[in-house]
Amino acid sequence: MKPVNFIEMLSHALGRLPTAIVGAWLVMGILLLFGLAARNALAAAADPTLPDESATLRHIAEVIAEWLDGFVAQVSELHGARRFVPFFGSIFLFILTANFLGLIPGMEPPTNDTDLTFALAAICFVFYLYQGFKSQGASYLKSFLGPVFFLTPLMMPIEVADNLFRPFSLGIRLFANMFADHQVLGLFTGLTYLVFPIAFYALGAIVCIVQALVFTILSISYVRMASASH
Repeated sequence: MKPVNFIEMLSHALGRLPTAIVGAWLVMGILLLFGLAARNALAAAADPTLPDESATLRHIAEVIAEWLDGFVAQVSELHGARRFVPFFGSIFLFILTANFLGLIPGMEPPTNDTDLTFALAAICFVFYLYQGFKSQGASYLKSFLGPVFFLTPLMMPIEVADNLFRPFSLGIRLFANMFADHQVLGLFTGLTYLVFPIAFYALGAIVCIVQALVFTILSISYVRMASASH
């Protein structure tokens, strides 16, 4: 019997929308609700400067925000790295939530669809090009010409191809790993629902975290290279 796919059922209910879009909307809804709830919890605090003693929603949100702030600063190694936290924090949390959605029985991760993974990669591609021109102006184009002018005919095609390949590699890596992870998880949970699948759920959770980290780290490194002086 074919396993139940709630994303597909919701897609049909909404007029046969692509499952990647429905899954992305669901992830965005989850994150928006979490953000609004955390914001309300912070606004309701008697003293926002004092952390909660227990693991409340506000405390969890503050831990996530603090970790993301340090994570982006450590990977980017750029002055004023905090300005990148909203963008890369959103990318990381979106991918992580989308990946973990596939661990819920009857659901599938939106990130096992190339339409979504390539869209995310394209957004990061445009973002790091924008940061390159923002930080260096027209001088950013020199990075495509090579270290010395007589190597320009050789280096320019290589540099252009390298930059164009980056979003492709980001998208295909995330898709391939999440597709394979979901297929393996579905295969073994279909054989038995007792004890044995726990190991694959644990492995799947690790894959979900690692792939979100890899995508974000590579995206940050591209911004770092584009923003750095040559």
